[in-house]
Amino acid sequence: MECKIFADVRQDQLPVPQARAVLKAAREHRLYALYVLALCLGLRRGELLGLRWTDVDLEIGKLEVVQSLQRVAGRLQFVRPKTSDSERTVPLPPICVEALKEHRRKLFAERSDRWEDWKEHGLVFPSRCGTPMEPDNLRRNWGTIRKAAGLGEIRFHDLRHTCVTLLLNLGVPPQVVRDIVGHSDIEVTMTIYAHVSLDDKRTALKKLGDALS
Repeated sequence: MECKIFADVRQDQLPVPQARAVLKAAREHRLYALYVLALCLGLRRGELLGLRWTDVDLEIGKLEVVQSLQRVAGRLQFVRPKTSDSERTVPLPPICVEALKEHRRKLFAERSDRWEDWKEHGLVFPSRCGTPMEPDNLRRNWGTIRKAAGLGEIRFHDLRHTCVTLLLNLGVPPQVVRDIVGHSDIEVTMTIYAHVSLDDKRTALKKLGDALS
């Protein structure tokens, strides 16, 4: 019967055990903090790769989403978010703060080891020589992490979907979820991501049955 545990979960969203499996699989990787932010904050791929240390305040516990790394006319460029809602301030929960502090220490050591070839851009998640990371490299890395976590054909972008759904399932108001992930319209949050699990349906119908008994 174990094969039915996730039977009622949308294919583009992970239940909590599988989300934890992703973090476990990524734990010793140099991009562990990136996966923590993707799952906890729902940041888009371009937002993660465009994030700078000047956009992050680990003392207060927040980050600013002010730019995104995108391929424009065949070249990687930093661009402003498409909408005003995408440009946002996001609080950092402790799991994100700790992951980023550890990541910063490791990045400093990596930069020291490669200082002759390092090209500093102030990025939180640069390539191994400090330059903006090629998105295809992240895609390949995700393939490795996904396989190690025992997942099927889940896209990296589905981590964002997962974040939204988990927040909604935890009872976070949709308007708060919308502001965290930067949706332009609350209908996007609810229509695309809101998903009622079989257990939720069972609980609701039990309440109705109890009321009518």
